[in-house]
Parts: sequence; C-alpha cells; structure tokens
Amino acid sequence: MEVLKIATAGSVDDGKSTLIGRILYDTKSLTTDKLEAIETRSKANGFDYLDFSLATDGLVAEREQGITIDVAHIYFSTKKKSYIIADTPGHIEYTRNMVTGASTSQASIILVDARKGVIEQTYRHFFINNLLRVKDVIVAINKMDLVDFSQEKYDAIKADFQKLVDKSDYKDQHITFIPVSALQGDNVVDKSTNTPWYTGQTLLEHLEELDAQDLYEKSEVRFPVQTVIRPKQAEFHDFRGYAGKLYGGDLSVGDEVTVIPSLTSSKIKEIYFFDQTFETAGRGSSCTITLEDDVNVSRGDMIVKSSEKPQIEKQLIATVCWMDNKDLVVGANYFVQSGSNRVLAKVKNISGTIATDFSGEDTLKNSLSLNEIGKVQIQLSKPLAIDSYSKNKASGSFILIDAQTNNTAGAGFIE
Repeated sequence: MEVLKIATAGSVDDGKSTLIGRILYDTKSLTTDKLEAIETRSKANGFDYLDFSLATDGLVAEREQGITIDVAHIYFSTKKKSYIIADTPGHIEYTRNMVTGASTSQASIILVDARKGVIEQTYRHFFINNLLRVKDVIVAINKMDLVDFSQEKYDAIKADFQKLVDKSDYKDQHITFIPVSALQGDNVVDKSTNTPWYTGQTLLEHLEELDAQDLYEKSEVRFPVQTVIRPKQAEFHDFRGYAGKLYGGDLSVGDEVTVIPSLTSSKIKEIYFFDQTFETAGRGSSCTITLEDDVNVSRGDMIVKSSEKPQIEKQLIATVCWMDNKDLVVGANYFVQSGSNRVLAKVKNISGTIATDFSGEDTLKNSLSLNEIGKVQIQLSKPLAIDSYSKNKASGSFILIDAQTNNTAGAGFIE
C-alpha cells in the first residue's frame, strides 16, 4: 500500500491536533479505549464536545496547556493509502521541531485561523515548507464555523496567502486552499453543507489523490549504499548485494553506473525487492542491487549513473537551521553527516541570518542561535559527493553533529 508522509503546521490554537484527531475519528482509526479516554477527559475538562486534540497531544504539558510541543507521529490508513502525519509545534521556540517534522514529509498542511487570518507564524511555517521544498502544501483555513462559514473571509485569507506564495522561489510547489472546521468536521473527511460556495475537494479527498511517488523529485539518480549484503550461505555463496534507497530517478538492469568516491564503473546486474527480482527500480524504492563486476563498494558510497556524476567537493555553502543551545560560531568543529557518510568539518564563515518572513537577510550577524536560520560556509576534511538541495534532497542535505555531545546540532541544505 502507498505510504504518504504529511507534516502539519499552524500557530497556537489554530487547531492542528484537533484536525488530526477529527481525521482519525471520521476514518474510524481511533480504538474504542482511546475514544472512551477522549470522552472522559473532555467531560472532565468541562467540554460539551469531544476534544479531538487529546488523540495526539501525548505529553502531560501539552494536554495541560492545550498546545503541541514535541513532534508526534500519527499513523492511520484508508482503503487506498497509509498515512504518517507529523504533528509539529507552531511556536517560534520550536522551529527546530518543525524542521525535523517537515524534513521527511512529502506534503504539508498549514492551518490558518479564519478569525485571525495570515499572521507572523504563518509566514514562518510557509518559509520552512519553501526551504524544505515540500511539493504539495494544503492551506486549511480552519474554524470557519466561528466566522459563519463566510466566503468573503475565506477569499480574503486566500488572497493574503497568495501574496506570500508570490515571494516564494520554489515555483513547482502546488498550493491548495480548503475551508474547514476541524471541531465540527466540515470539509475534513466529509463534504460540508455549510460551504455551498466551495466546490473543491475535502481534505482527505485531496490527500487520497496525491501520488506519493510524484512527490519525490525527479532528478539525477542517487543510490546511497546503506549496507553490503553477504549472506555467506551455500545457496548464495558468492552473492554480494548493495542495499539502500533510490532517489532522483529509475535504475534498470544493464544501466552503466559509477561508484562514488572511487569512480569505478560497472553495470547493474540484478535488482532485488526482498527475494524477488525486477528489471527496474523506481525512485523512492528501497531495494538491493548487484553489479556485473566485483568492485569495492562499502557503506557510505554512492552508486550513480555514469552520465550523471555528482559534484565532489571539500567545501559547502548551505542554509543551516540551528538546533543547539550552544551558538554556531566561525571556527567551530562539527561532524557533517550526509546519508551514511560522516566527515569532520570546520565552520569557515557565517554570512548572516535569514528572516523567516521573506524580508531578507541580516548580514551583520556572524553567529547562529537556537532556532535561527542562516547562510554558512563549511570546510570539509575530505571530499564529499553532493548536489544542491533544490536538485536532489537526499544528496543535498546533511546534519551537523557536535563531536563532544554527539547531539544533532543543525540541519543543512546545500545551495
């Protein structure tokens, strides 16, 4: 079954967790005991309705404050698809959590409160989706019941958000606007009779029609090797396969490939999905391939088509989202991890911070604090095969790891 990963984003009290809880309820994905717990808790809080946010807000602090703090991953299925929803926090102090949740998502839902319209946090949420090149963004204009399902209010918010879209440099992004009431269920799973002026799809109908593979960018083939498979059994005595996930394009039996960084060449001999062989592997597939020649391939190497070699660089210029309490400063040493490759690196220059409201850069600042985003130049101790993030997300992204604490200190997107 096709799996679609979705991130949610919204300001405080925009109703993200309630929306997800409503989807789970209307698709009958909540267990009986979970539903009973929501009913009991809702009554204890004095509500005369079911508080669906309780289905996702797992931390005690979240339930007490009625906000989302950590990234919660929620799983549910329909007859057509399986879904993984990353319920990310909307507060500015949790920007790093939002980046983490959206970084692996193929689509995103940005909630806007119909009473408040587009506000400062909406700019940040869209900026992060733009930065991470999330291809399909759904703008759910929530709490329409509190503005009497006004088409005029919906159109005004849509026009304001479109001004934001016009500032974006990611022109392949698809933006869809849907008026919803998460609390009452209007246009979430079922079509609402309260919005006869809205002729589009419901939220779930739109998600059902998204093609998960189409949301993986089409670009040059990249196959980072995660492990080398050597069964060492009598039946597979000489078997040597390379397992990983395929990005960018398709690989077929007979394709001429090159192993990076050794630059040795060979051809694809076989493609395995578990114990079955196929002629072609599509982008986004996790598979095992074998080569016609017995060449040296190890974990961390990358197999590419011979006509589509990546850049091999010792220096990176990247947009970095900083996630550590300790500031990022020039001269600091970190590990750069790209895929399964880990390289020692030094921060050479920080050219400034980037405003998340599309207003530009602050070039006077030469350090990055927690949750800030900036342009960083990094010197590597050895060459690394890279692409720009806009071209290939897998080989165009990395994380910075603190060598002393082993914490993930930042996420980078190569220019």
